[in-house]
Amino acid sequence: MATTRAKITSLGCYVPPNVITNGDLEKLVDTNHEWIVSRTGITERHVASPEMATSDLATSAAKIALENRGVNADDLDAIIVCTVTPDMMFPSTACLVQNNLGAGHAWGFDLIAACSGFIYGINTAANLVMSGQNKKVLVIGADTMTRILNYKDRTTCVLFGDGAGAVLIEPTGEGEDLGFIDFMGEIDGAGGPFLNMPAGGSRRPASHETVDQNMHYVHQEGAQVFKYAVTKMQEYSRAILERNGFTGADLALLVPHQANMRIIQASADKLGLPASKVVLNIGKYGNTTAGTIPLATRDAITEGRLKKGDLVLFAAVGAGYTVGTSLWRWAF
Repeated sequence: MATTRAKITSLGCYVPPNVITNGDLEKLVDTNHEWIVSRTGITERHVASPEMATSDLATSAAKIALENRGVNADDLDAIIVCTVTPDMMFPSTACLVQNNLGAGHAWGFDLIAACSGFIYGINTAANLVMSGQNKKVLVIGADTMTRILNYKDRTTCVLFGDGAGAVLIEPTGEGEDLGFIDFMGEIDGAGGPFLNMPAGGSRRPASHETVDQNMHYVHQEGAQVFKYAVTKMQEYSRAILERNGFTGADLALLVPHQANMRIIQASADKLGLPASKVVLNIGKYGNTTAGTIPLATRDAITEGRLKKGDLVLFAAVGAGYTVGTSLWRWAF
């Protein structure tokens, strides 16, 4: 019996309307527009209003994805929410989204892999579909990173924004040469100290001390993360292409995690990819962690850069460290 393949059949994204520009940040910390743009490529980022949580962003993106496909929430088999900023420790954000959508027949869970989360999520969903266990799996990458930023730390507060994207993954039709091709990933916990939020878990529960010491914010050693990200993004991108008999020339598009303009450009250069084959939209959104890849994919489709039948590679490196690459033949 032929193995069922899985394809992405719909995409929906949402960013909150409020925007913080580099000019706004100049009033909060010792920084300036030129410095931020030259080092990161970011000009603005979206910020969730105080009453809005990650589940709200995720739900909005999910509704758009379902509407675009004409699928009812009740038809969903599973919901995977990729996030490092859940509404709360438990229940999972997937449960909150399931309730918001009214998805009465779905199971689901949260997936924590930081900036690689969305890639890990679509790989998991593709395998659920290919196994025959599920037919409609919703994968959402959503984060409200501005909730865990220290706006006195100019090295981190300029980098991140809030946003969400959702995709629906379903079986391919008979004879269709579309959809999921391969995944490669790696984790390296030795990199944990270089990018983390130190407190709030079982190691350091919330206390006066942890709050006073700013341990509930993002902490990053930028030089270490930059070096690792550039090395691993190009290494795994090249490896997954080679394993499947492709080269960079076969790619229609590389959709990298949008962490930093210089990381993306350095990785593309090492792969020998021209700018026309690389999505770069960090300027409008900043780093939305699990939201960057669906947002970048949406923009690529809107700009006519990603079409049915195109070979597309998703690549990310995130806190952990986590590394993920995922190769697909685009299906719509």
